[in-house]
Amino acid sequence: MKYLFFLFLSTGVLHNAFAQVGDTTQYYLKYRATGILNNTNDTRSQVLTNALALSLTRKKIELNSNNIWIYGRQDKQLTNNDFTSTLNLDFLKDLQRFYYWGLTNFTASYSLKINRQLQAGAGVGYSVLNKPGISLILSDGILYETSEMQPQPTTTEKYHTFRNSFRIKHKLALSKRLSLDGAHFWQPSLSRFDDYFIQSSSSLSYQLRKWLGLTTAITYNKLSRTRRENLLISFGLTAETSF
Repeated sequence: MKYLFFLFLSTGVLHNAFAQVGDTTQYYLKYRATGILNNTNDTRSQVLTNALALSLTRKKIELNSNNIWIYGRQDKQLTNNDFTSTLNLDFLKDLQRFYYWGLTNFTASYSLKINRQLQAGAGVGYSVLNKPGISLILSDGILYETSEMQPQPTTTEKYHTFRNSFRIKHKLALSKRLSLDGAHFWQPSLSRFDDYFIQSSSSLSYQLRKWLGLTTAITYNKLSRTRRENLLISFGLTAETSF
């Protein structure tokens, strides 16, 4: 439950930080709850995902907070207890094709054997398409990472590295109610190309109401250093609002 509490705490802090910037600030809040339950005579399994995002836009700056907690068990064995919190700042994103970004990211993942991972860095982005109903954004930059991994139950590995972070982000409105969006990262170490991190997430949403939708989400992660990967396909609801 501490990760769920952190989701709301970090979003609240972000809201308070922008509370005094004036009436021109636009807010966007999104919460997604998805999961899979499988109960048979022989086994029980469950994977639940909570995702909370808050975006604040004012003039030339957009600030985004994204927090995801995935918890899963099979019978009595823990399979997932994965938490990621990202805070990123985009500058001039909606005013020109080239823009600048900076971010900090914290990850703790039982399934990937990451005890803790902290990344911070900056880079540039390019808006290939930015039209109503379709958008495509490419970005690249350098991140500094400090991590503690546990590749084996009795082995703990601490290390630091610089990574190149390349991202593809897209959104497509397939109809008035149906939309597809996703974000995909490739993060190789600058010192060892065989040390890389892949993150990919896509979701297909059908709007039941202006603020509520049915969502199918696919998430894939791979960390070469621990030789671990996970793939999660889940179904649930997404609630969103802007104000």
